[in-house]
Amino acid sequence: MKIKIDRDLCIGAGTCVALAPNTFELDDELKATLKDNDKKDPEEGILAAAKSCPTLAVILENDQGKQIYP
Repeated sequence: MKIKIDRDLCIGAGTCVALAPNTFELDDELKATLKDNDKKDPEEGILAAAKSCPTLAVILENDQGKQIYP
């Protein structure tokens, strides 16, 4: 799964961080970013985090590049 964050849409609500703390973090601008580590949350947790975003700023694609959320 490929994860993208539309930083123009992100308002820093932080629900992605709360639901998938090994994958997401907030940067100095209080915008979501991906953590630079090898330990990621399970795909179910990442999908829940994407669905929790009030502005749909978290975009998920499958391994073939097809958008699966939103």
